[in-house]
Amino acid sequence: MRNLVALIVLATAACAGCGAARPTSAASTRLYVLDGGVLASDPARYRLTETEVQSVPLSVAAYLVVHPAGVLLWDAGAIADDERRSRPAGVEYRVKRTDGQERIVTLAPTLEEQLQASGFPPDAVTHLALSHYHWDHTADANAFAHATWLVREGDRAAMFADPAPGAARPATYAALKGSKTVVVSADEHDVFGDGTVITKAAPGHSEGHQVLSVKLAKTGGVVLSGDLYHYPEERTLNRLPTFEVSEEQTAASRRALEAFLMRTGAALWIQHDLVNHRTLRKAPQYYD
Repeated sequence: MRNLVALIVLATAACAGCGAARPTSAASTRLYVLDGGVLASDPARYRLTETEVQSVPLSVAAYLVVHPAGVLLWDAGAIADDERRSRPAGVEYRVKRTDGQERIVTLAPTLEEQLQASGFPPDAVTHLALSHYHWDHTADANAFAHATWLVREGDRAAMFADPAPGAARPATYAALKGSKTVVVSADEHDVFGDGTVITKAAPGHSEGHQVLSVKLAKTGGVVLSGDLYHYPEERTLNRLPTFEVSEEQTAASRRALEAFLMRTGAALWIQHDLVNHRTLRKAPQYYD
């Protein structure tokens, strides 16, 4: 009898959650920080010196925004889960861009692992938005071709041009060509219709570069920078990267964002800022 009770308890525990609906939202907006590893870098490409920056390497990050009306993935990492072929976190991985240049990324846990641990696996993602099409933001984009893709026309046109831009890896996002797509033309696009999650035009780094504004009940406003800045010293020393599509547009986009931050009191999270990135709590923990 005792063995029978034990078996019943074990069976019940194993089936906890059986038949439960897959999560598709949360009661209030949450922001999960997803770690994409560490990118080897050269500050000279940003008109900076190694002595001017706190950290030469850059972080790679993606973010999951879970809203009562849906789930948005912002950016998709540098190395696709299926490309790394079970290589563990901590291993260096070399990747070749369209222009033949190589970049080195120290791997983090897979994107799927981090999403699963957060309770929102890839098929729970309802919306995808990329800050822009550079290779270190698109790696796992194909895994979210089922989602509604929010993109600006300048980036979409560049992504599927022949030839593609040198900093892109078109194979990582090719499946998006058949996705349900919202081509955004307004300066601001309200993703869920209540003002809490807004993509904002910030062209210059790429033709249709954008940033993301998220309003959180406890944390307050947060703006995810995309590549409007890479190093915080670009902001404090007023330096521009050497490889912008338009330096004039980038400068104007920065001025507009700084005015928005001043007006709203929102915090700017520079996605490639490794020093700040390491202070943020990572998924499955979240900000709300």
